[in-house]
This record gives sequence, C-alpha cells and structure tokens, in this order.
Amino acid sequence: MPETQVPATELTSQYSAQVTGDLERNTKERERIGSEIEALQEQLRALQHDHTVLVSVQQALGGESVASAEPAAKADAAAAPSVPAQASAQSKRNKPKKAVATSAKKAAAKKPTTKASSAKAPTTAAKPTLVDLIRGHLAQQSEPRSAAEITSALAQTHSDRGIKVTVVRNTLEGLVAKSHVHRTKQGASVFYTAATSAEQAAVDSPTEASAG
Repeated sequence: MPETQVPATELTSQYSAQVTGDLERNTKERERIGSEIEALQEQLRALQHDHTVLVSVQQALGGESVASAEPAAKADAAAAPSVPAQASAQSKRNKPKKAVATSAKKAAAKKPTTKASSAKAPTTAAKPTLVDLIRGHLAQQSEPRSAAEITSALAQTHSDRGIKVTVVRNTLEGLVAKSHVHRTKQGASVFYTAATSAEQAAVDSPTEASAG
C-alpha cells in the first residue's frame, strides 16, 4: 500500500505546481490587458474631449458660411427640376408635329395601294369568262370539235386558267341548253359547233321581249 501512494502523491504535486504556474501567468496577463484597457480608455476620453472642442470652434468660425450655403443649395435643388420640365414641355410641343408627319406618311402609303387596286380592277373586269372563250373558239372553227379538243386548245392559249375538260363539257352542255351551241354525235363521240348569229338572235329576242 505505501508503494502505491508514493507515485500518486508525486503526480498530484506535479499537477498542483503546473496549475499554480498557469494561475500566475493568467493573473499577470489579466493585469497587463487591464492596464492597456485603462490606457486606451484614457486616450478615448481625451479624443472625445478634443472632438467636442473642435466642433465648438468649427461652429463658431463657420456658422455663417454654413447657414448661407444651405439656402443656396435649396435654391439649386428647386431650380434643378426646371430642366426636365422644359424638356417635357418641348417634347409635348414636338408631339403634334410627329403625329402630323406620321399621319401624312400613312396617307402617302395608302395612296399607292389605292392606285394599285384601281389598276387591277380593269384587268379583272377585262378577263373573259369560260363561256366567252368557248363560244369564241367555236365561232372560229369550220368543223365540229369535241370537248377534249376545245379544252386542249384553250389550255394552250390560256395556260394560266387551269381549264379542265369536265368543266368545259359541263359549260358546253349549258350552252346547248340555251341553243348557243349545237351538239352532234358521231358514234360514241360528241362534237360541238357554234350556233349562227341569226340563231342566237332568235333565241335571245323572246327573252328580251318577255323581260321588257
């Protein structure tokens, strides 16, 4: 038992000595920092005192100049908005001119469109109908023509019309019903010839008389 107590006592003594040394160092460090804090506080109080004195001197020396400068600054601030106001007034005066110029441009742009549409109107009105084309073609023929032959001839002279044989045949049958075109049949084929001017006049005259 005594042998085990000896090492424990030595360890305790070592810890005690270390703690004592740390405590002394801590105390000295606190005293040093406390002294620095007191010195800094003294410097701060001196600076605050100097600041108060300097502010008082500045107010005593420059009080009049500061007071006179404030109205001038206020006057400048009040006069500053006048520049944007003038600019806005100028822009308002310019707006009617721009509106007039814009309306004039629109009117000028519309005029060519009107001319173009008026120029197109005679072209559309002068374009012959399919009935006129068929009657004119048959009037120039000395022999009967089939619907396919008439379609082929008209398609060559009027390629932009997109003429189809079924439409031509239906138109021919309508002209036959009005006696403007004669229909003859040779075997399985059907041929058409134009009626004479006298025949067409005889057919049209009763219609005109009844209309009158």
